[in-house]
Amino acid sequence: MAAQVPGIHHVTAIAKDVQRTVDFYVGSLGLRFIKKTVNFDVPDTYHIYFGDQVGTPGTAMTFFGWPHLPWGPAAAGQVTAVAFAVPAGSLDFWERRLGELGVEASRERRFDTEVIAIKDPDGILIELVGEASDARWAPWPESPVGEADQIRGFHSVGLCVREEAPSAGFLAEVMGFREVAREPGRVRYATGEGGPHAILELMVRPDAAIGEETTGTVHHVAWRALDDPHQLDWRGTLVDAGREVTPVIERKYFRSIYFREPGGVLFEIATDRPGFTVDEPVEALGSGLQLPPQYEDKRENLDFNLTPIVIPTFAGARPER
Repeated sequence: MAAQVPGIHHVTAIAKDVQRTVDFYVGSLGLRFIKKTVNFDVPDTYHIYFGDQVGTPGTAMTFFGWPHLPWGPAAAGQVTAVAFAVPAGSLDFWERRLGELGVEASRERRFDTEVIAIKDPDGILIELVGEASDARWAPWPESPVGEADQIRGFHSVGLCVREEAPSAGFLAEVMGFREVAREPGRVRYATGEGGPHAILELMVRPDAAIGEETTGTVHHVAWRALDDPHQLDWRGTLVDAGREVTPVIERKYFRSIYFREPGGVLFEIATDRPGFTVDEPVEALGSGLQLPPQYEDKRENLDFNLTPIVIPTFAGARPER
């Protein structure tokens, strides 16, 4: 088996209205807009990225802007919950902030940790979990949320499957995840050193419909590869385990391989490098439309087809806790 993946790299979902998505993830959740590019396979549509100050692996939530697709809902064979890590002491702040912004929120306790659940503008379940680490996080000074309360990156993802055994066996025997906790209808697994950024929750729903690729759903979750050899080791391990795995695909900001786990959820393993500063300096991340080399000669036409995006900016003091 290849060395374990240390945690989540990014999560990619499908949005109907790109501007509405930007307003929510920047204006409400306080993430930084770090990259505006196009879908490498559907180049007349946007691919946008949000994250911490630099887009550290483990903080990047990304979206395909595919308004031509119908709406969800999410179902079996998909990531149906995306959880962000926030400091335990910030939950009251977030509950108050979301209420002031008119975002409906519910609060519960799960695995002995406080969780706030909300829906994004396309109906994707987003959770704020009061368990965070600052180890791999770069605060964004211009966020509308003060540094003490900012999202620290991903906490976990929740996978909906009809059967537990096939996915559980794959996670444990092939990917090296370990079961760390169990509640009714939900099994928690960890990879690497565990903790925030490294958690997967398997939600078994025998009667769930099979999910389809629609707006309001998560397209895939990507796990981290430390470097190219690590990724190639994983490709070999997965092929040996009988998974259908893509060749390594160049994504400009990282290199990727894709495959499905037995429950149908699309997984990616993406390299930590080169990162989001390969075509923009840190201070200018997200400011221009960035294209992969094969589309650079089509820039004028792509600019014409893509609706302009306005990035929220914030003046004055941030909200107090």
